[in-house]
Amino acid sequence: METEGRFVALPSLEVSMVEPEEVRQMRELSRRGWGVKRIARELQVARNTVRRYLRGGEAAEVQVRPKARRLGDDARAEAVRIFDGAAEGNAVVVARLLAEQGVAASPRTVQRVVEPRRRERRAAQIATVRYETAPGHQVQIDFGEKVVAIASQMVRVYFFVAVLSYSRRIFVKASLSQRQDDWRDGLASAFRHFGGVPQTVLVDNAGPLVSGRDRVAQTVTFHPGFLGFCREYEVVPRACQPYRARTKGKTESGVKYVKRNAVAGRDFESFAALEAHLASWMVLADERVHGTTHEPPSVRFARDEERTLRPLLGRPPRPRDRRLVRRVANDCLVDVDTIRYSVPHRLVRDRVEVLVEETEVRIFHGVELVATHARSFEPHQRVVDPAHWKGLWRTPVEVASTTESPLTEHGRSLLDYEAVVAAAAAGGAS
Repeated sequence: METEGRFVALPSLEVSMVEPEEVRQMRELSRRGWGVKRIARELQVARNTVRRYLRGGEAAEVQVRPKARRLGDDARAEAVRIFDGAAEGNAVVVARLLAEQGVAASPRTVQRVVEPRRRERRAAQIATVRYETAPGHQVQIDFGEKVVAIASQMVRVYFFVAVLSYSRRIFVKASLSQRQDDWRDGLASAFRHFGGVPQTVLVDNAGPLVSGRDRVAQTVTFHPGFLGFCREYEVVPRACQPYRARTKGKTESGVKYVKRNAVAGRDFESFAALEAHLASWMVLADERVHGTTHEPPSVRFARDEERTLRPLLGRPPRPRDRRLVRRVANDCLVDVDTIRYSVPHRLVRDRVEVLVEETEVRIFHGVELVATHARSFEPHQRVVDPAHWKGLWRTPVEVASTTESPLTEHGRSLLDYEAVVAAAAAGGAS
């Protein structure tokens, strides 16, 4: 092997060629009208070989290929250095910068040189080292969503999932929305379910929780409402890196487990039935042998983690105080998470403020409290106070459910009058 500057010249290769007699046969068959494909099949040679000799190539004993060239060791090391540095992983840029140093190499040559380094970098980016947290140190939370059949209707349900990182105990809560108070209520419910509070809570970069992130400084700005909740429970919030959801892979797996196991292929008579099913399912999920720890989460929790959780200290459930602005529809109803609540009919098309609490929904028109309802959790339900429709000639319920008119109470139904008119019209036509 001969060294030429920053290149290495490889030995020339000799490859057997077709015999002169075969070239003569090609040309003779071509004169008889044979096509290239037929000649190649007859002589068992490549079609391109036939084309080359029919264009005038001469037969020879051997074909001498030009010397192959590749980058020498010094040039290869320089190419990898540039690839990691100024070129930022771009082989075309590496070839250009090498050319500026007097080393001519095609981008394809450079690609072959840096390919091992490219594989190393790709492996480093996607490789994940499993990090096992100490008992009571962390809970991971996330939301998933799935369309579920409830009362013969397809409803989009959001599932809050919390997983204790050490024991893998799981908690799931269904809701009809995914707002900040749903996150807070789900996390508070998880603390009550586990019977204590871990040191940290790991979240992703969901909008209701994270309002900003400085990638350079590696800092996160949490929403004041969520941050205040964490201070109240004395738990430290952490956010995983954007687009690296596997950082909180335990709850990611938990969300998949809920969707593919807990509710897959199931129909529910009501939202309450769904909640009851999830409560019993969580018990079974904690008793299964976990694929990573090879222990039931309940056993691992009772043995190592339960005593490490900080007590709730008698904290009452955090009240939900979500406030929404709604416009009253023509049927005197306002919509909250697919559930509709009535207001006095005089407010049709006006804007009202809806205060959603844990067990109650209150509706204000300005500073006036105009409606109070028990909160419903059944999707697509109507919660109506009949007094709100008092004074209407026809109420929305009557319009939707019957063809009878309120005038019926005065002696006759409007259907009787329609029958008389129809009979008169038929007699006139005859």
